[in-house]
Amino acid sequence: MKRALDIFLVLACAPLWVPLAAAVACLVRLSLGAPVLFRDVRAGRGGRPFTLVKFRSMRAGPGSDATRLTRVGRFLRASSLDELPELWNVLRGEMSLVGPRPLPVRYLPRYTAAQRRRHDVRPGVTGWAQVNGRNALSWEEKFRYDLDYVTRRSLALDLRILAQTLFQCLRPRGISHAGAATMPEFTGEN
Repeated sequence: MKRALDIFLVLACAPLWVPLAAAVACLVRLSLGAPVLFRDVRAGRGGRPFTLVKFRSMRAGPGSDATRLTRVGRFLRASSLDELPELWNVLRGEMSLVGPRPLPVRYLPRYTAAQRRRHDVRPGVTGWAQVNGRNALSWEEKFRYDLDYVTRRSLALDLRILAQTLFQCLRPRGISHAGAATMPEFTGEN
């Protein structure tokens, strides 16, 4: 049921997001050059790796995320427009619209047994942690929300998260972690 709903919503909304994605691609190309897309191997359901696709928001090369993040990139992240290509991952079945955000595969050995439960479901374009603080949350808080979602998942909760996500995109908060341009790396339990 969830997979069918994901496909239906992505295809039904295509007249809105496809032209928007094309415009964002042009903006990224003009401001950052090629490539337009950022690809990264992430852990999916069951911890299986897949290639996540997003719009690029940083200059290539050395330096911290804060120095490489561009003005256009900050706008794309604040509005979550950098996530639009992930709808392709949803259509391919690698992601769902709602679920724990996919994290790099290098984090897999760092999880506790409880934290690994986040991989019992497909990762999501948005999730319970994203509508409850996004990157302003600590890793511990994010995992708590992820595991709460895995335990309580339902169509009603998914619809609530999707509605809250739309509101969050209009009033962005928690885009960056305190004192950083992005979320710091997860190093495991202390």
